Amino acid sequence: MARVYLSLGSNIEPQRHLPAAIRELRERFGALSVSPAYRGAAIGFDGAEFVNLAVGLDTGLSPEALNNCLHALEDRHGRRRDVPRYADRMLDIDIVFYDDQVLDGPGHLKIPRKELQHAFVLRPIADIAPDFRHPVSGQRMAALWTAFPAQAEPLRIEPLPE
Repeated sequence: MARVYLSLGSNIEPQRHLPAAIRELRERFGALSVSPAYRGAAIGFDGAEFVNLAVGLDTGLSPEALNNCLHALEDRHGRRRDVPRYADRMLDIDIVFYDDQVLDGPGHLKIPRKELQHAFVLRPIADIAPDFRHPVSGQRMAALWTAFPAQAEPLRIEPLPE
């Protein structure tokens, strides 16, 4: 089994889509580690604020098969793939880490995700996996978050319904 860390985000009805996605992930993969949710500005385009969180899970699926499973979950929540890459989203799920693998796969399957350079991905992962080491730099998530200029990308906790 591989330990995987995902980033989930939404800026269209996040109070509906994120809890539903967590429920579906729990049904499919069992026990999850779930970070607090954080609200912050859209990055890369001018859009509504996003709510983001991280999920840790164990899976026997390959990175490619897991990515296909996550795309199907996004699609069930109305994800459109015929719009610009940086756009408003009902649900966005990315594989940030898959054990200690480094992968440059088909499509947008890049592990670790470059979005880890942003607070909306780094902080939630540091919350649930502070001792996990980046497979390239070897740095712990807690150390990366401590060194991050948090004032540059402010986040605030966003309570979500169960």
